[in-house]
Amino acid sequence: MPNQHLQTELPLYPSSLWRPIENELSFPPLEESLKVDAVIVGAGITGITAAYLLQKAGVHTALIDARKALGGTTGHTTAKITSQHGLIYESLIKGIGEEKAQEYYKANEAARSFIEETVQSLGISCQLKTQDAFLYASSSSGDKKVRAEYEAYKKLGIPAEFMESTPLPFPVKSAVRIKNQAQFHPVEYLSDLLKEFVSSGGFVFEHTRAVEIDKSENPAITTAEGHKLTSRHVLISSHYPFPDFTGLQFAKLEPERSYILAAKTSRPFPEGMYISADEPVRSLRSAEEDGEQVVLIGGEDHKTGQMQETEKCYEALEEFGREQLDMTKIRYRWSSQDLKTLDGVPYAGPITKQHPNIFITTGYGLWGMTNGTAAAQVVSDAILGKKNPYEELYSPQRPGNKTAAVQFIKQNTDTAKEFVKGKLKRSYEGLDDIGLDEGAKVKVNGQKAGAYKDPAGNITLVKPVCTHMGCDLEWNNGDRSWDCPCHGSRFNTDGEILEGPAVKPLTKLD
Repeated sequence: MPNQHLQTELPLYPSSLWRPIENELSFPPLEESLKVDAVIVGAGITGITAAYLLQKAGVHTALIDARKALGGTTGHTTAKITSQHGLIYESLIKGIGEEKAQEYYKANEAARSFIEETVQSLGISCQLKTQDAFLYASSSSGDKKVRAEYEAYKKLGIPAEFMESTPLPFPVKSAVRIKNQAQFHPVEYLSDLLKEFVSSGGFVFEHTRAVEIDKSENPAITTAEGHKLTSRHVLISSHYPFPDFTGLQFAKLEPERSYILAAKTSRPFPEGMYISADEPVRSLRSAEEDGEQVVLIGGEDHKTGQMQETEKCYEALEEFGREQLDMTKIRYRWSSQDLKTLDGVPYAGPITKQHPNIFITTGYGLWGMTNGTAAAQVVSDAILGKKNPYEELYSPQRPGNKTAAVQFIKQNTDTAKEFVKGKLKRSYEGLDDIGLDEGAKVKVNGQKAGAYKDPAGNITLVKPVCTHMGCDLEWNNGDRSWDCPCHGSRFNTDGEILEGPAVKPLTKLD
């Protein structure tokens, strides 16, 4: 039975528990050309961690972001610091072998240790808390997956415990627990790293979008305003690498969106972090807001731009919260976008062999806190001339395998299908049919347009075609955005870029 006392007043627009924070840092845009030792594009967990490490080692570094620092996926995560990444290790063993799968585990454990040690050494207050991580199953099919994953753990020497119950307030058939993992407040942690970076001489520029990069010995980033940042090394940690001049990165990454509620419950949520082996996946953990507990309920993953009613994703999480956790009030709701690689391991290293001083980091597969930190360590070590034990594992030029080949064909067949489907669609709404705070594709003077009607009834029209490679955009009614089903670019109702790889805004229409 639905909880009759649930408070269902939701924020009009998605907002994250992690943002904003008290005394949030603010930085100016780049207003002149500049020369430094290294330039980092993208101020999320990877960009900030790499900037901190490089500046600390004496490499004069500039960090830029197209919007606000920490305004992207890092500020919209579940913020679990764990090497337990759902159902991954059995798949990794099949795809890249036991040795590399074990390296993946070790790389993420090293990243977890780095975060914990950095918090302690700098005295950062970020709600860091040691927690056990559980992979659980509520169904018979999920139970088989949990048992298979546990067997993979044993092969790789991952210390874990098989269980037939958990502290969760609903029954489970089985679970695997890894002890001594962690959770934290990601924005508070990274804000302090930013302060350390700036105090040691680093530059941060917000609202500075990189649109071009040359391929010379000293590559220069050109911004949307025409300024140049010249350096010896460039790291592109902007989530989706914006230059498609080489490496065909857009063909090797699959963009996915996932959804999160932060809610109050009538009874305390137990210790631990949880993720289900069942479909649809449910991710659970507790957090604090003003000294009171809230529960993060995540899931409902889908390919970006390929779900018509994204509002239903929030509704599904709400139903789960009511039925399983006795949820009483939703405090926040938000979504995030992440990228998956062909073989499930992130890319971190030179974009190609021909461009050894231009690096990319991407493809964290919804586990950016540890993978993003590990990627920052791999790239910063490469820039500093150090050997990193995981550089081959994360290399964007690593050899392909059967799993990657199958995914490449599947992914790009799907992209082609979405491109053609968008061009063949012929159904359009009328402007009068669009409700307040809604969007839809319309025909205006015989021209296709994307229309949004704000709560006051004002209408904004944009050309609903992605500026990356020309795919038709889809309206996202859960987040009020125009999303690309081909490569994951997203735009707000005014046509401004929310997610790459697009570097140009949508054309506005009268």
